[in-house]
Amino acid sequence: MPSVLRLLLCILLGAVPLLASADKLPRLVLAGPFANVSNPLIRMVDSGALDDWAEQVEFVSWRTPDQLRALAIRGDAEVVAMPVNVAANLYNRGVELQMLNVSTWGVLWMVSRDPQLQTLADFRDREVLVPFRGDMPDILFRLLASQQGIDPQRDMRLRYVASPLDAMQLLITRRADHALLAEPAISMALRRTRSFPVSVIAPELHRSVDLQVEWGRLFQREARIPQAGLALMGTALQPELAAAIQTAYAEALAWCAAEPDACGELVAAQIDMLTPEAVADSIRVSPMQAVPAAAARDELEFLFTHLLEQAPGLVGGKLPDDGFYHMQP
Repeated sequence: MPSVLRLLLCILLGAVPLLASADKLPRLVLAGPFANVSNPLIRMVDSGALDDWAEQVEFVSWRTPDQLRALAIRGDAEVVAMPVNVAANLYNRGVELQMLNVSTWGVLWMVSRDPQLQTLADFRDREVLVPFRGDMPDILFRLLASQQGIDPQRDMRLRYVASPLDAMQLLITRRADHALLAEPAISMALRRTRSFPVSVIAPELHRSVDLQVEWGRLFQREARIPQAGLALMGTALQPELAAAIQTAYAEALAWCAAEPDACGELVAAQIDMLTPEAVADSIRVSPMQAVPAAAARDELEFLFTHLLEQAPGLVGGKLPDDGFYHMQP
């Protein structure tokens, strides 16, 4: 639907106030990592979903947790896809933001050259690559291992690397055999080693332990972990704009799920480290659902409580209060 007709329909339904072009924001920045949580943001820019709200809408990427924190603290973006613990940490440290939704519920897997390794206990006495020491994937891995009576520091040989791409390269070049990875790095590694089709006789790498399944089994909960979503800052906290972002993101997420190949082409054109095929593979295996943050609060607080026991600094030392959760008007 053309943007003008879409705006008129919204006005008739009372969804948004009438905006003259002079009332538009001069610029609206959407930011995210090289991960599935960012795919809908790239689609939103490409489709013009928020063109009625800003003269210029653009996507920028962040690559490391430090870059993310600096971007948020400086206020360089209004809509930022980020891990939920980072959002809680920033909020508890005084950054003005609200969690709009949680959309990433399952992207963590063990990847191994050995098809026989099916539980975390099977990785005893083996070297395991782990990106981003002390960040949430590392803490979740250690938490789930400890729930099974495994001390990763003692019972495994953890080798920390700077990023998932570094771990992927070490796997591809056969300088490592096992790693904790998130999508889309997993799909990239499987594609690079031609391990992706089921029909391959001897795939070089295998998806091993699904950490989301382990989470559900060990804690007697649904097999999903609230890992990442959208945080709003600055002008994006305005209720009408926040509602428009929520709707546009959900629509873009649905499009990516229905059109993984087209989404792969779109995302890879923006992020040269990714390939269209790997992005499409990743979309097909990753459970994505844009759940409003307020509706996901119970699951978020269950996760935050366990993170507080393991590493309080990951969430800023306490559970975020009511103001952290965006409420629909």
